[in-house]
Amino acid sequence: MELTQAIERRRAVKKYDTEYVISEADFRALVELATQSPSSFNIQHWRFVDVTDKEARQKIRAAAWDQAQVTEASKLLVLCADVKAWEKNPERYWNNAPQAVSEMMVPMIKSFYEGREWIQRDEALRSVGIISESLMLNASAMGLDTCPMIGFDQEAVGEIINLPEDHIIGMIIALGKRREEPFQHGGRLNFETVVVNNKF
Repeated sequence: MELTQAIERRRAVKKYDTEYVISEADFRALVELATQSPSSFNIQHWRFVDVTDKEARQKIRAAAWDQAQVTEASKLLVLCADVKAWEKNPERYWNNAPQAVSEMMVPMIKSFYEGREWIQRDEALRSVGIISESLMLNASAMGLDTCPMIGFDQEAVGEIINLPEDHIIGMIIALGKRREEPFQHGGRLNFETVVVNNKF
């Protein structure tokens, strides 16, 4: 499927075919392709919690105001970000680069992030946002459907997945195959509203 088609096909699907099960090979390929997404200093803050335990899925559904896609979709992914990834063996983010590049970039990570907690959080969430869209578009290109979610009790879900103190939840994504067509888009802002020339 062409990228334009994948973008146009992608919707926040709420109703899933409960009989469909994505293969582990397809799931792995989907995630590995998404991890080619860009991130600040190549830190790759994203961490996916693949919730396969049925009891945990039911608990998350309760924490998500009983949204059916939580338990009906083939996969439920809690997309988290390691806010402190910048200080955890930062050399690994540049180990395949030329030595001169690595020697320049690795020290820059510390000078950019250290003592700037708001930047640490903002960049971690930006990385999750980028990979989330990559994942959803890749899924669409594979004929799969997704639903990005923020409508849930973050503290409750954090407890269910044993979220580390230095991680935050970006969103939840349900993944599977639609069992019916979603309704049309509620409305999109036009070009003139979205694009501002030079300054507001």
